[in-house]
Amino acid sequence: MIRALTDVMVDAGGAFLRLLPPETAHRATLALLRTAGAMLPNAARDDPRLGVRAFGLDFPNPVGLAAGFDKNGVACDALAKLGFGFVECGSVTPKPQTGNPRPRLFRLRQDDAVINRMGFNNAGMTAMARRLAARKGSGILGINIGANKDSADRSADYRAAFETFAPFANYIAVNVSSPNTPGLRGLQEKDELARLLASLAEARARSGSRVPLLLKIAPDISRTAADEIASVCLASGIEGLIISNTTIARPSSLKSRQSQQSGGLSGKPLFAPSTALLRAMHQRVGARLILVGVGGVSSGRDAYTKIRAGASLVELYTALAFHGPSLISAIKRELLACLESDGFASITSAIGIDAQ
Repeated sequence: MIRALTDVMVDAGGAFLRLLPPETAHRATLALLRTAGAMLPNAARDDPRLGVRAFGLDFPNPVGLAAGFDKNGVACDALAKLGFGFVECGSVTPKPQTGNPRPRLFRLRQDDAVINRMGFNNAGMTAMARRLAARKGSGILGINIGANKDSADRSADYRAAFETFAPFANYIAVNVSSPNTPGLRGLQEKDELARLLASLAEARARSGSRVPLLLKIAPDISRTAADEIASVCLASGIEGLIISNTTIARPSSLKSRQSQQSGGLSGKPLFAPSTALLRAMHQRVGARLILVGVGGVSSGRDAYTKIRAGASLVELYTALAFHGPSLISAIKRELLACLESDGFASITSAIGIDAQ
């Protein structure tokens, strides 16, 4: 009852925030979570059928918050209380940076989508690490790391960020696929990617850390690039792939006035291409890598489709901005209904059955 009342109150506040400019609303939401998060009740215990074991971790449910919402780790514990199975903070870079000029975040209401060209705006790894060192919560936390725009050695940036956050993270996501940092997506090319992942594997071995490494890739890659990424990742010893980041494509179906803004497109139009890439990558790597499905998830059916395509876990962000935190519990209820309808005893039983 308390949880339901809390969701109603938060959703009502979210309806007001959605009247504000997008970035203003986002900053206000984070400020509210940061100041009032301690007063939120803990999320109800999840149905055991939703549990997933991945990377040696027991996720209470497969629904996570994607990177980009809490870049600086200011509200990760409050966000976990909303019912997520895990929260991914970042992207965070070694040095603070302001990102691209405003406006840089655009709601496409008619398309249930968002375009952003934020440009890795964040307070830097030192500030975030100090905050995480004082963290009191225990929910599963991923840290998404990136490179500074003006860096002369981006591989060194990723190593520094990995070494900084390995003590605090349950997993680290390596973001080489943001479309808003010039040249960053070039790190997905075979030789560059092999060097980067080898460098991170060496840093992990040297530190004695066992924190899992995941690579976040773009949806706008060719079949050849997908083959090469799969091959490099399997040889590198990393544990997983996050599929996918935002897209630079602009489908002809877009209706909103802001649809031709530059930046990465997320939300409903990303669902089909990101799920197709997820299925294709599962066909390449099977169970050798854990896959996290991201892009356009706004319902339990969407999440279930990604799980059937090969995802062990799913993430969302854009739909949360449009529909509020009550969406999380609704997704989990619908996920259970999907499992029951298909006769599966757990999420694990459904992973990848459409990608055979």
